[in-house]
Amino acid sequence: MAHIAWLGKKSPFCGNVTYGLSTTAALKQRGHDISFIHFDTPAGGLGRVAEASEQSPEVALPYLVKSQVYTIPSPGAQRELRESLERLRPDLVHASLTLSPLDFRLPDLCQQLGLPLVATFHPPFDAALRNLSSGTQQLTYQLYAPSLARYDRVVVFSDLQADVLMRLGVPANRLAVIPNGVDPEQWAPATEAPSPALIELRQRFNGERVFLYMGRIATEKNVEALLRAWRLVQPAGCTLVVVGDGPVRQSLMQAYGPECNVHWWGHEPDQTRRLALLQLAEVFLLPSLVEGLSLALLEAMASGTACVATDAGADGEVIEGGAGIVISTQGVTTQLRTLLPVLRDQPVLTAELGRRARERALERYTLQRNIDQLEQLYADLVPQGSVAA
Repeated sequence: MAHIAWLGKKSPFCGNVTYGLSTTAALKQRGHDISFIHFDTPAGGLGRVAEASEQSPEVALPYLVKSQVYTIPSPGAQRELRESLERLRPDLVHASLTLSPLDFRLPDLCQQLGLPLVATFHPPFDAALRNLSSGTQQLTYQLYAPSLARYDRVVVFSDLQADVLMRLGVPANRLAVIPNGVDPEQWAPATEAPSPALIELRQRFNGERVFLYMGRIATEKNVEALLRAWRLVQPAGCTLVVVGDGPVRQSLMQAYGPECNVHWWGHEPDQTRRLALLQLAEVFLLPSLVEGLSLALLEAMASGTACVATDAGADGEVIEGGAGIVISTQGVTTQLRTLLPVLRDQPVLTAELGRRARERALERYTLQRNIDQLEQLYADLVPQGSVAA
């Protein structure tokens, strides 16, 4: 078993956080030692790194700014990271890239320490460059590509994402396509004995049919296009539940309120309640302009919820061929204005789409499959004789 120093995020809540926590928990279950290094206010105050121990193998690096999108470390964070790695002596470093200046310095640091370095590269994209958001994300890929070419391996979520990076100069032999995965036992359709959380939600919505958006409320997520379509259609007996938080939430709440049959749920940190919301919903809607591979989409699929998503990033690839409905990032409002009445009037269709989504998740996007591939990648980089016993 390997000792892995995992550099990632634990807050604020986002897909990167979910990915890091679920992946490291699964690796621990398989017997690997994980030292989690993340940006936080250290227990001893700014400028001190929390000691890693068998009881709490965790290192906190100080930061100046931290958001869902990027992190600016404190001036001494790089030195403290180096000292932590020298003390921990891991077999390998895996960085779930946090969009921070340290991302660009890691190759030199790990080369000096003689440590294999793996990155998971999360930034969303749209290979077709069809809108301003996709153009902005393309600049992020261009900025990162020279550094990614110096990592021993870069984990991406789809062949499309790998193609983007190869066009920017990242060698094909450095890229590993390992899609996100979810635990299909944790994320599953409701049973005949529903959870207390699901019972409470059924009572709360009192027979209304629920359509659901779950994710960040940010410009690139294109939630306003969904809201415009919802207000135009106003499907009878249905409510749109918007779960999440972000920079444009307040302005959208003012424009689209209860009179539009929109329920603003806010951030939901509890996994049990997020699962219950997915189980309650007939349709999960993801109108993003750019994406990587949405964990929320995979969770909805595994939960047996019918899914509608744009073809941004890898999301269209995930549900193509009948596992959901794929729409274009262009003209989202117009497409949803046509689709919403059909989904309202055809519950048999949404039930079948949910069944197929679950089937696709089990076939291709399980956490077990993800961890199997990660373990093989680690084995290729770490000589067996050098792995800590």
